[in-house]
Amino acid sequence: MALSNDQIRVAAERLDHAEKTRTQIRQISLEHPGITIGDAYAIQKAWVDMKIAQGRIVKGHKIGLTSKAMQSALNINEPDSGILLDDMFFADGGLVPSDRFIATRVEAELAFVMKTRLSGPDCTMFDVLNATDFVVPALEILDTRVERVDPQTKATRKIFDTIADNAANAGIVLGGRPIRPMDADLRWIGALCFRNGQLEETGLAAGVLNHPATSVAWLANKIAPNGLALEAGQVVLAGSFIRPIETRKGDTIQADYGPYGSVSCYFA
Repeated sequence: MALSNDQIRVAAERLDHAEKTRTQIRQISLEHPGITIGDAYAIQKAWVDMKIAQGRIVKGHKIGLTSKAMQSALNINEPDSGILLDDMFFADGGLVPSDRFIATRVEAELAFVMKTRLSGPDCTMFDVLNATDFVVPALEILDTRVERVDPQTKATRKIFDTIADNAANAGIVLGGRPIRPMDADLRWIGALCFRNGQLEETGLAAGVLNHPATSVAWLANKIAPNGLALEAGQVVLAGSFIRPIETRKGDTIQADYGPYGSVSCYFA
């Protein structure tokens, strides 16, 4: 840890203010060049704790940067994670208020709904499948409270900025047809993703660490040293298997999962 408790608190307060005012802040990695991954997660936790104090409820977790291409681009060798809160859930086919966010993007994912508590260490994909009630198609809505590119230096966001920013998490839409985890080869579940009726991206869930349950196992093991686990009833977004789709006010996003249904939302 390179940052002091006061620096962590101030960074969390800046992120909270940025979200509420829809005004991006300068990259935290530029403000604190010595920042570590541990510092970034400490900032995320401080911000989430602030939200909980303001009345929010933890409903699950999200996992990001699960593809080898994204990890190579950011010079890391593992995913990142963030927290899902109760006010991040939107109805399938419903309205997403654009004026709540800054610069939204959408990804297609599989969401795992936990049946029993799942904890590490040594959690495997088989443990995940046994502990999962059902898997459901989902859209993740991303936002960034941190500038993607610094206007002065032209530096791009680093992994530290994304983690501190709650892994760029902003919203989730659950839809499609819930399936039992052993009723399908989850690797081969794919999605056709449309924006305003135009096909934008396609992908297979195997793009998430070769099997999305492996991603969930990684998270259970990652949070175990902090005494945390994936709790029964929590939702875990396993990671995207498409590139993010940029969205604007007035856009309709639909992901067609074939025999597993579809999920959509409209940015009002």
